[in-house]
Amino acid sequence: MNNTPRQINILRALGAPVPEYGHLPMIHGPDGQKLSKRHGAVSVMQYDEDGYLPEAVVNYLARLGWSHGDEEVFSREQLVRWFDGSHISRSPSRFDFDKLRWLNHHYLKAAGDDELAARVLPRLRAAGVEPASDAADLAAVCGLLKERAQTLNELADMAHRFYVEPAIAQADRAKHLDAAPAALGPALAAFADALARADWTKEAIAAALKSVLAEHGLKMPQLAMPVRLKVFGTTQTPSVDAVLAVMPREVVLARLRG
Repeated sequence: MNNTPRQINILRALGAPVPEYGHLPMIHGPDGQKLSKRHGAVSVMQYDEDGYLPEAVVNYLARLGWSHGDEEVFSREQLVRWFDGSHISRSPSRFDFDKLRWLNHHYLKAAGDDELAARVLPRLRAAGVEPASDAADLAAVCGLLKERAQTLNELADMAHRFYVEPAIAQADRAKHLDAAPAALGPALAAFADALARADWTKEAIAAALKSVLAEHGLKMPQLAMPVRLKVFGTTQTPSVDAVLAVMPREVVLARLRG
């Protein structure tokens, strides 16, 4: 109400056509109060820095104060085709950060692996991590991890373990290595020997793992957790066969035998 008359006068002074104006409702925070810095209201570039995809931000903002039936996820092309000024809400909208993260997760999962790698690489470099030319393929790593990440920053945080020496927390070492059954040492050695001979595929790695488990009388977690720790420094990864398959064989063998 305060700005529109000024804009009209500026346009008239410039001799430009005056558009037909509409008004979207205010955006409130989760508590129903006017959106402000205390809610995390920041510049649009901050969302990029926080790891949100442009497609997700546009989709989410378009849905605040406007709707197209029950559609929650739509492309920019669909937005342009559907938006005609109707179905604009009369009441304020609430900015839901959980909903934005959910939507961003959807777009991350749908994104191409090469596209994600191009977006993640600058974030790795900003953290001081430079994937070597003979290291794990970043696109393959992103494709493996994107189901678990809600933002590009989370994806980069998970991906960095594929490019640095593993740092094992003392609590994890005590639980999964120091207190492991006596069969673990021979099993790790046998698994490394089997991987040295196997085809470097997820299927062949899975077969080698099952064979070693049966030979040494261990259950999957008793070997899988130590393998994750020695290769990646964490117990939280996708399936062992999948994560090992995207790593260079030489790196995996060196860490298992180290």
